[in-house]
Amino acid sequence: MKTDEQLQFYSLDEVVNEHIGVIGTPKREAFEEELRLDLLGKAIKQARLQRHLTQQQLGELVGVQKAQISKLENNLTDARFDTVMKVFKALNAKVNFSVELLNQSAVIR
Repeated sequence: MKTDEQLQFYSLDEVVNEHIGVIGTPKREAFEEELRLDLLGKAIKQARLQRHLTQQQLGELVGVQKAQISKLENNLTDARFDTVMKVFKALNAKVNFSVELLNQSAVIR
């Protein structure tokens, strides 16, 4: 059995850089885009469940089919921005965006 002295430890950034690619590479950008969409889907599902709504009920509030809500929650579609905003409005959820511009950070509320 290896002791701590024999084990090599890596940070999450090191592992991601090694296996996905460094920031700015096409593979890394695609990975981060998919991760953001996945987090968005999880946020929609969590808010829907907290409001005790089915996908069908949320779809009716938004004006889309149940299948569209399912696709949003499971990151299976490139949703239009206005559809996503309608979903959060129907869920009575506050949305914040963070935008990075040339090594500067701006928060839009």
